[in-house]
Amino acid sequence: MLKREMKKVKRFERKRRVRAKISGTSDCPRLSVFRSLRNISVQAIDDEAGKTLAQASLILIDKKAKNTVEGAALVGTKIATDLLQLKVKKVVFDRSGYRYHGKVKALAEAARTAGLIF
Repeated sequence: MLKREMKKVKRFERKRRVRAKISGTSDCPRLSVFRSLRNISVQAIDDEAGKTLAQASLILIDKKAKNTVEGAALVGTKIATDLLQLKVKKVVFDRSGYRYHGKVKALAEAARTAGLIF
């Protein structure tokens, strides 16, 4: 197996292992992150009802924004403001198998500074 394919398989294994342990509710939704080469997106998911409460993406915020640490911070503040409007303050952070470093860390810290608790 190629190295890049193995990297993806390992990420999915980590994601599955974490998802077995955490789940979101309407009071405390799961904040799930997805990262690609051109975009970063995040969803607040109520796993009990199987619904997405809020979502934010770099494409939805600014079409000309670059997929950088600063762009990830924009996405973090956007999801935090959307959830605070829904009166949700506490979330469970699901990094989806990605390292807590760089864009994922910037998104999480921006959401925390905007008022979310996790």
